[in-house]
Amino acid sequence: MPGVAEQAGLSKHALDAVRQDDLPGLHTLAVGIERDRDAVIAGLTLPLSCGGVEGHVTRIQMLTRQMSGRAGFALLRRRFFGPADHSHP
Repeated sequence: MPGVAEQAGLSKHALDAVRQDDLPGLHTLAVGIERDRDAVIAGLTLPLSCGGVEGHVTRIQMLTRQMSGRAGFALLRRRFFGPADHSHP
């Protein structure tokens, strides 16, 4: 029965075949996958994910860069958390 790496197309044979193709961008990808093979397999098999956190971090970084030097704390807070909802008592 093939392992996770083989099911995902990460076998040594598959990575060697990619390196022999005439696509230099894929050569770099194959080298990176091989170098970080354990991390790639863990990312494909483990139920844990940092995707949600990474998305929030990226959004906050973008907002911070957009607002840097141009807004006071109140406007920056509104950009991060949205407008206050005063409709509920």
